[in-house]
Amino acid sequence: MSDSLERLYRAVIAARNLDPATSRTAKLFQRGPSKMARKLAEEAIEVVIDAVSGKQDAVVRESADLLYNLTVLWAAAGIRPQDVWDEMDRRERAQGIAEKLPKQKAAIKTGPAGIPAPRRRVLARPAATR
Repeated sequence: MSDSLERLYRAVIAARNLDPATSRTAKLFQRGPSKMARKLAEEAIEVVIDAVSGKQDAVVRESADLLYNLTVLWAAAGIRPQDVWDEMDRRERAQGIAEKLPKQKAAIKTGPAGIPAPRRRVLARPAATR
C-alpha cells in the first residue's frame, strides 16, 4: 500500500504546476490549503456516510478520493508519505500497531480571572459556495 501512496505522492508533486484548466491537482494547489482541507473533509464525510449506509463499493471509491486529497494536502504542507510511515512506526513501537497514542491535553486558554476563553465556532459552508 505504501508503494501506491508513494507513487500517488510523486504524481501529485509532478502535477502541481500543470495547467489548472486541465489538472485537478494543479487546480487544488492554485486554490490553496483551505480548499484542499475542505475537499479532504468532504471526502471523509462521504466515506463515513457510505460506511454507515453499508455501501461497500462506495466506501472503496470514496476512500480512494480521500487518500488522493490527503496526499495533495501532504504535498502542500511539505509532508512526505515517509514522514507519516515514520510516525506510524514510532507509535507501533510505543503502543502496538492497532493502538493510537493518547494525545496530551492542550492547555486551556483563560481570560481575566481565570475564566476559560470562548472557543471559536466552526461553521460548514453550504455546498453551493464550494
